[in-house]
Amino acid sequence: MEFSARQIADFLGGKIEGNEDQLVSTFSKIEEAKQGSLTFLYNPKYSEFIYTTQASIVLINDSLELKKHVAPTLVRVPNAYEALAKLLQLYDQYRPKKSGIQQPSAIHATASLGDDVYVGTFVSIGENVKIGKNVKIHPNTTIADNVSIGDDCILYSGVHIYEGTRIGKRCIIHSGAVLGADGFGFAEMTSGSYTKIPQIGIVIVEDDVEIGANTAIDRSTMGSTVIKSGTKIDNLVQIGHNVEVGEHTVLCGQVGIAGSTKVGNNVVMGGQVGVSGHIKIGDNVKIGAQSGIPASIKDNHLVMGSPAYDARDYQRAAIVSKKLPDMYKTLHALEKKVNQLLKDKE
Repeated sequence: MEFSARQIADFLGGKIEGNEDQLVSTFSKIEEAKQGSLTFLYNPKYSEFIYTTQASIVLINDSLELKKHVAPTLVRVPNAYEALAKLLQLYDQYRPKKSGIQQPSAIHATASLGDDVYVGTFVSIGENVKIGKNVKIHPNTTIADNVSIGDDCILYSGVHIYEGTRIGKRCIIHSGAVLGADGFGFAEMTSGSYTKIPQIGIVIVEDDVEIGANTAIDRSTMGSTVIKSGTKIDNLVQIGHNVEVGEHTVLCGQVGIAGSTKVGNNVVMGGQVGVSGHIKIGDNVKIGAQSGIPASIKDNHLVMGSPAYDARDYQRAAIVSKKLPDMYKTLHALEKKVNQLLKDKE
């Protein structure tokens, strides 16, 4: 399917510089683009590629000032990255969609499935499950008893949804994710051994949440583990029992959050952040990659390091740490001079 620069600009509310009849049929990265493709420039690190790219159309920010002439047709928009996302969503709507119930699959007689549901081969759906309209469940996925899944959700192959889990509308759950496995709850006995504490709670995932591949979200001991609306979770993330993650929060790959911690709204955690249990992370907090969080953080803080502290102080300390070998040599030389001066005075 082809789109012209004029169609793209009209859809995005953008301004054209160049041939408004220029056609594209695919998307490419700016450094690898070929004729007939559309690309975008948002990150300044890639600015030089706009002068050499073979793309036919490039989305750019309104504010971008060009140093010289460029060959592609340009479409200027307020935010090129956001505009690309809108185009990709439009493109995705035209891709073929799976439909129907494939066999073999196992759907309990008490399960309720909405209109236009797709169920792939070897899917298992348990008792009293409620599945909304236009839900896509890909092969080898298991949905246990008493689960509810809202309209327009996508569950990719090999997802496991444990008993009682509630999933809202328009959620995407990628392959290998496990929702509702037991929380890590054990009581130490007087004998020194451990006994399991039954985990009788559930997991609640609200609307518009995306959960990455091989991520695990544990059921609560009692009550609920909750992921609130609009949150995006990367691959290989571990969320412990009774955790609450606020709205529109982003958790990057290999984040681990221990039990009963409360994470606020609009929080961003970089890759491999580790968060202790029973603490509170405030709203609008930003945490740098590989940080360790042993204590609560108030709203609107930017922290880094392990244990984490204010990002500006961390950056200053990092700069100083690079100079430590030279500082040690200087200190050692001064120490020798001081010792010599003390000797000369004796």
